[in-house]
Amino acid sequence: MQIQHIDSVLEPGLHQIGIVHIGLGAFHRAHQAVYMEQTLALHGGDWMIASANIRSNHKLVEQLEAAQHRYHVVEYADTKTARVREIKSIKTSFFSGSDDGQIGLIAQMTAPETKIVTLTVTEKGYYLSPSSGALLIDHADIQHDLRQPSQPRTALGLILASLKQRREQGIEPFTVLSCDNMPHNGLRSKGAVVALAKEQDTELAQWIEQKVAFPNSMVDRIVPAVTTEDLAMIKADTGINEPTVVKCEQFSQWVVEDNFPTGRPRWESAGVQMVADVSHYEMMKLRMLNGSHSLLAYLGSLAGYQTVAEAMKEADIRTFLEYYMLQEVVPTLANFRYEALATYCQQLLVRFENDSLQHQLKQIAMDGSQKLPQRWLSGLTELQAQSLPASAIELGIASWMTFLCRAQHNQHSINDPLENELFDLVRRYRDVSTDSSIELVTALLQRNDIFPASLCSNQAFIKRLSVLVEALLSGVEAQNLMRASFSIQK
Repeated sequence: MQIQHIDSVLEPGLHQIGIVHIGLGAFHRAHQAVYMEQTLALHGGDWMIASANIRSNHKLVEQLEAAQHRYHVVEYADTKTARVREIKSIKTSFFSGSDDGQIGLIAQMTAPETKIVTLTVTEKGYYLSPSSGALLIDHADIQHDLRQPSQPRTALGLILASLKQRREQGIEPFTVLSCDNMPHNGLRSKGAVVALAKEQDTELAQWIEQKVAFPNSMVDRIVPAVTTEDLAMIKADTGINEPTVVKCEQFSQWVVEDNFPTGRPRWESAGVQMVADVSHYEMMKLRMLNGSHSLLAYLGSLAGYQTVAEAMKEADIRTFLEYYMLQEVVPTLANFRYEALATYCQQLLVRFENDSLQHQLKQIAMDGSQKLPQRWLSGLTELQAQSLPASAIELGIASWMTFLCRAQHNQHSINDPLENELFDLVRRYRDVSTDSSIELVTALLQRNDIFPASLCSNQAFIKRLSVLVEALLSGVEAQNLMRASFSIQK
């Protein structure tokens, strides 16, 4: 194993906190924190990070505190080459699931020195309907924050509580920067925060609408969850034996809308693309990379594979993904030249083949109801409007429905905010008649918090999906259906 070591040159005592991050997971530590490490090394400044977990993984906070917030990121090019970075850009951390942690976090967010609040809380952390984008007012967590706004459970409530205090104290608001995989993530963040504020204080809501910046961003780096086996592999490869280590691919991209009224770090010096409009980059990445990942998650699992790289060894799967990207995604990305998208497609296929990451398909399959609308369904409706085929996306939707059936039957959690409701539909409509797949498909498509209304009234579409679901449930190999989907169009 060839290892390149990049040691940190930061002296955290010389720099103060300027950014609060909510969502102290592996992705944040391998992406934003790395860019901030590089930026601080080049330019210095008071832009250290205070990172927080809201209600889970307090152990990680304790581990980082014990390590004085120093940890390593191992960037694998393949099984033979890696780069190890020492990271010190996180100055402190909080667990807001405890009273002291919550008080400390809100105090840090309220502090005048905090200029930016960044987020990686996943799609479900914004409590928005996947299809309509409306705030889920009736959700128990949102109701809690409405009843106890000074003791919030959600990232939205934390932002609102600290912005309220800043307004009352005459402190300029911070900028809210979402780094989650959602289209128009800044606009959606603003919509969620303002909607919650309107339920509490209309004047505060107006102030937020007028004064607080919510720039959009696009993030790209494959960062698998670290398993016990990964820790052993990293120790064998690098000698690093720490519970906070993160592994990822070497590729990394961050595109950010340049809208920071109270200032920002000089991220562009570390390779961040500061642009006027992120939307085209968002859509390209969501539909090509994330859409392909979801296809791998459901179809690859049905084909018997455990990891992305393992599934990519199957020639039919690789061809299927290439077909999906070039034939069903490219027509929906009019702002890019075909040559550029074709190059990006090939780059993604190579990245997926990186067998050092051991990226688990079951990890990608989580929260499917939240991911499908932006990864597949928005593109599907565009293809249908142009009378273009979408056989790969349709097979993907059918594989997700089959995934639900098998998970419910085997009593496996899918870690989805709609898990109970979706499992109830499977129990109710699966195997109740000879047309059970049609009934199940229809019932799932009628979930208008996931699917656009146009799909549940399209009888030909319903029939095609039901045939695919029935085939998958009856044991037809996923590879055969993938091969049929791209050969039909030839």
